[in-house]
Amino acid sequence: MAAGPSDFVLGIDFGGTKVALATATTAGAPVHSARLATNAVEGAAQVLDRSFACAHDLVAGTQADCIAVGAVSPGIVHHDGVLLAPNVPGWGALALPTALRQGLGVERIELGNDVKAAALAEARWGSLAGADPAILLQLGTGVAAGIVVGGEVLDGAHGAAGEIGYNLRGAHDEAGAADGRAPLEEAVGGRAIGERGSRLLGRPVSAAEVFASSDGPAQALVDEALAELAAHVANLAIAVDPDRIAVGGGLMSQPERVLGALEHGLQRAVPFPPDLVPAAFVHDGGLRGAIALALGRVEPVGAEEAVG
Repeated sequence: MAAGPSDFVLGIDFGGTKVALATATTAGAPVHSARLATNAVEGAAQVLDRSFACAHDLVAGTQADCIAVGAVSPGIVHHDGVLLAPNVPGWGALALPTALRQGLGVERIELGNDVKAAALAEARWGSLAGADPAILLQLGTGVAAGIVVGGEVLDGAHGAAGEIGYNLRGAHDEAGAADGRAPLEEAVGGRAIGERGSRLLGRPVSAAEVFASSDGPAQALVDEALAELAAHVANLAIAVDPDRIAVGGGLMSQPERVLGALEHGLQRAVPFPPDLVPAAFVHDGGLRGAIALALGRVEPVGAEEAVG
């Protein structure tokens, strides 16, 4: 579909702790944006209702024609449900394509995994441009990777390539995906660090607050989590042999610390260590990826196009 000069697209990133939305030009530049707390414990229906209301406000404020919508979610999005997305009760049972068409009134909708879409955005416009193969490591509520080969993001046979949160931590792990468990994510993901830090500090804290804490045991917790994560990233780099790894997500609140721990693991273990860089879209990779998916329903977006 060819876009007119005043047309725009809408991107939605449904996350475990927040929903990010933005309208964008057909060159990929964001116009208006908003963020909502997911309020995950209140269930999936209210996430959609509030997101649709916010989306309608953004579309109305953009004052042009919304010609396509891109939406991303953790897990694997099918027409009748979302697999591997346990963080919002009821999310797995959603028929997202139907819900989005009905809730937004837009027919052209493209859905995908949040980390894979973020990797696509990084490969087209960001820190992975020109690197092949390349990996986006996304460290947020959960932990996952997007693997880029030949300019395309690897899906895998079941859409689950890069779901490293399900990695076993060692031979002692007896519970895994078959038991609804994600061993690595439960140890080093943002939600896990926040929960472990809350128990340690005796009050509710986020992962960012654990990172920033001056408490000795809290700092030891962070160091332990980063060291374990570094080992898994090194193993991934050994398997893929990437030219470059970019790191994004909410845990990059202290980039020097995170990148330092990962770099140590890569240099120590990987035969040909890749370049390690911050993601261009550290905190909005999923949203930029959703915009890229929406633009894919309009016309191909070249890697040379600049996105503001």
